[in-house]
Amino acid sequence: MNFRLHGRHSVILMSRNANAPYADRLEEEGTVLIYEGHDVPKTADAPVPKILDQPEFLPSGRPTENGKFAAAARAFKSGKKGPDIVKAYEKLRKGIWADNGYFHLVDAWTENDGRRDVFKFKLMAVDIEDSDQAAEGSSVDDSHRRRLIPSVIKQAVWKRDGGKCVECGATDELHFDHILPFSKGGTSLSAANVQLLCARHNLAKSARIQ
Repeated sequence: MNFRLHGRHSVILMSRNANAPYADRLEEEGTVLIYEGHDVPKTADAPVPKILDQPEFLPSGRPTENGKFAAAARAFKSGKKGPDIVKAYEKLRKGIWADNGYFHLVDAWTENDGRRDVFKFKLMAVDIEDSDQAAEGSSVDDSHRRRLIPSVIKQAVWKRDGGKCVECGATDELHFDHILPFSKGGTSLSAANVQLLCARHNLAKSARIQ
């Protein structure tokens, strides 16, 4: 978790793999991400972080990254500010990360997982191209929602397309692209409607659709 990286949007790294260290999940048909906060660092004094409550504050009294995200979510819920913008990257497998786009941070709370209290953050996936566009509005509405492609579909598409752009064979700056856009009735729940495109061909396709 990196709150307002370089003074702009925040960045989170997520994983929904079976061996993931945190319990991130999708809700509301893939339009909402429930992201788990971060543990205390593993040290000699805290050799097993998974049995300790996730901290909101450092010993110095300054907020942890959990605390910064929670404060921003509370300020939004109380109407004091617009939603913070968060960029999410998802680990698909070792060395392979997918850009999951931008989210609005809309809520935060703690819950007990059976052993300790953990932070949960509610993030709404928004259909925008960059953080400047996201920052234009101070409200949250359903018109800008988008649906995430489930991890199992991404894994299947990556394997089927060989980790390459289906148009030119490029292996860098790859995007998971809906063949029939979600806005036009395409599904995120079938690998048959998802393909790998490099940034250049993804942008070219978007221009044709518009």
